[in-house]
Amino acid sequence: MISREALEKNQISLYVFVLLLAGAIGLFAPNIGTRLDFTLSFVIALLMYSMFSQIPFSSLNEAFATGRFLGALLTVNYIAVPMVVWLLTLFLPNHPPLLLGVYLVLLTPCIDYVIVFTALGGGNEKAMLISTPILFITQMLLLPFYLWIFIGHEAAEIVEVGPFLEAFLVLIVIPLVIAIIVQLLAKKSVIGHTIIQFSAWLPVPFMALTLFVVVASQIGKLSTSIDLIVKVIPVYMAFMLIMPFISKFIGKRFKLDLASGRALIFSGSTRNSLVVLPLALSLPDPIHTVVAAIIVTQTIVEIIGEIIYIRAVPYLLLREQ
Repeated sequence: MISREALEKNQISLYVFVLLLAGAIGLFAPNIGTRLDFTLSFVIALLMYSMFSQIPFSSLNEAFATGRFLGALLTVNYIAVPMVVWLLTLFLPNHPPLLLGVYLVLLTPCIDYVIVFTALGGGNEKAMLISTPILFITQMLLLPFYLWIFIGHEAAEIVEVGPFLEAFLVLIVIPLVIAIIVQLLAKKSVIGHTIIQFSAWLPVPFMALTLFVVVASQIGKLSTSIDLIVKVIPVYMAFMLIMPFISKFIGKRFKLDLASGRALIFSGSTRNSLVVLPLALSLPDPIHTVVAAIIVTQTIVEIIGEIIYIRAVPYLLLREQ
């Protein structure tokens, strides 16, 4: 039987295989992909629980204790990233659904597989893990503010508050509350501890399952937005090229050690596509198809970029002295 450590170590290969398989099914057997549509919300909710169950919410005080790293993390993700995103979107057409998709995905720092990529890239994955509750809370609070700044009243015209809040409640808040309850039970009962131990196995297979369902069900729809997708791919690539250097610069200003500096690079460059996708899918037709396509495209570009990062960051960008 495969161990959890082996599963986590080989998850990148698993994700690449799943993406290729899902893409083939979505393109060449579109009927199967379409049938997966109705499972998407359920699968994402399960993924959210599996990820939240591994976030150490009880360690918030430890996150604040790592003051320099946390300060650098917040500076990169909520000052540097919005500035870079705003500049990059100047090269995009003034098309509100397209801009909404780009802003949703690029303004939200990753809280899940960034930890794995950080570890593979020689970064401080423990500091990254401890900081995830702060990142999650802050991005949910700041995202509406940034959307209002960058899109303004146009965002209000696109986003229907009711379905948006419903998606946020069902796919984020409820899994989050369940995960916190399970963590509290794990401290007081054997059953709770058993559940949390079992939950530790779930992120990798559920991430793979979610990637499969998302890509298989949505890739066939990309053709309807291909003119927009062609425009956003260079923006996503530019973001992944620019942010490591900005993160490295900020890390030096905060005098981070080598491993923490690498973790900062991964955090600044890795986005939260699978968390914001449910919010995109809650948008009215046909807007949600465009926004979801923009977000799924970022996921595909990012996975490829992360595979390059895990070699480039420790061997080229931040090497051992």
